[in-house]
Amino acid sequence: MPRPTADRAATALALAAALLAGPVAARSSDRNQPMDIEAAQSNCGLGANATCTLTGNVTITQGSLNVVAARAVIQQSGGDPSRAVLSGGVTLRQTMDDGNQINARSANVDYNLRTEVVVVTGNVEIRQQRGTLSGERVVYNMRNGQVESGGSGNGRVKMRILPKSAQAGG
Repeated sequence: MPRPTADRAATALALAAALLAGPVAARSSDRNQPMDIEAAQSNCGLGANATCTLTGNVTITQGSLNVVAARAVIQQSGGDPSRAVLSGGVTLRQTMDDGNQINARSANVDYNLRTEVVVVTGNVEIRQQRGTLSGERVVYNMRNGQVESGGSGNGRVKMRILPKSAQAGG
């Protein structure tokens, strides 16, 4: 029996949120933990090509992963999640396999599950022990591990990479 739309939507939503972190080693045990999703409202279709919209302080927790967004829209195609869009200010906090924590925020996250490309836009800031990345747009291709980032207008990409000695003490 196929899983309900809401379960598939939740899985897609968590994947999109987790990918804010970029190509780092998120805690692998988190995927085996129960996922809890809360929102003020949900409007979910039941068909194979349905859309599920969650609004009002959407929160997702799964193990060490904690995601908050104002709105989440999950689209399905043929009964499988095909796209997850988080908006209205997205924050993510997760512990990595190495024990370090990552904190990320942006205005929006758009995850295309078919192409495995995540586009994070709007005042993107990703912080972890080894450094920071900020800009207006970060694109992460999960298939090839490529990360592309850029500013908008006269904006600039900013990175800070700490030396290993500073990371170990941090």
